[in-house]
Amino acid sequence: MNQAILLSSSADNIDFMIHGIFSFHLFGQEIWITTSHVCILIVMAIILIFAIVANRKLAHASEIPSGFQNVVELIVEKLDEMVSGTMGKWAPKFVNYISTIFIFILMSNISGLFGLRPPTADYGTTLALGLITFFLIHINQFKHQSGKQIWRDMCSPLPPWLPIWFPINLISEIAVPISLSLRLFANVLSGTVMMALVYGLLGKIAVIWPAALHVYFDLFSGAIQTYVFCMLTMTYIAQACDAEE
Repeated sequence: MNQAILLSSSADNIDFMIHGIFSFHLFGQEIWITTSHVCILIVMAIILIFAIVANRKLAHASEIPSGFQNVVELIVEKLDEMVSGTMGKWAPKFVNYISTIFIFILMSNISGLFGLRPPTADYGTTLALGLITFFLIHINQFKHQSGKQIWRDMCSPLPPWLPIWFPINLISEIAVPISLSLRLFANVLSGTVMMALVYGLLGKIAVIWPAALHVYFDLFSGAIQTYVFCMLTMTYIAQACDAEE
C-alpha cells in the first residue's frame, strides 16, 4: 500500500514539458499556444541569429580564416560534401534545402540539452518536414520523368499492361512522408519520455548522472536521426530526378 502511494506520488511529478501558455478563439475554435510552439520559435530564432551573424562576418572575410569564420566554413564544407556525395549532379539544386532541414532538425533534437522540449518530439513538426520532402519528390519526378516511365515504375515488377502491383506501389509512395516523420518523431519522443521518467521518478537525486542519458538521447541519437532523415530525403529526391535514358 505504501509502495503504491509512493509510486503514485512520484508519477504526479513527471513532466513531459507540454504546458498551455495561453489560448485564443479562431473561427469558433479554441487554439492553445503551448511550450512546444515557444520551443520551436526559440530554435528558429537561434538559427536565424546565427545566420545573420555568419552572413555579416563572411561579408568581411579574410583569405586566411580564423575563429568564427573557420566554424562557418567548416559547417558549409561538410554539408556540401554530404549532399554532393549522395545527390551527385543534383546537389547544387538541393543543397540549400538539405542544409536547412539538417541544421533545423539537429538543433531541434539537441535542444533538450538546454532544458527545452525538442520541437521534433511533436508529430506536427516532423509531419510537416515529411510532407515538404514528399512534394519535392513528386514535383521533381513529374518534372524529370515522362508519364510513361512513371506508370512503368508504378506497375513494377510486372509489365505496365498488367497493373496488379499498382495499388501496392501507390501505398508505398504515400507511406514515404509517414515513415519519414514517424521515425524521427518516435525516436526523439522516446528520449524525451525517458528523461521525463528519470527526473520525475528519481526527483532531486537525478541531478548529475542523467547527463550521460542526455548525451545519448539528445546528442548521439539526435545526430543519428538527423542524418537518417536527410539521407533518406536526398536518396528519394535523387531517384525521382534520375530519368532512365
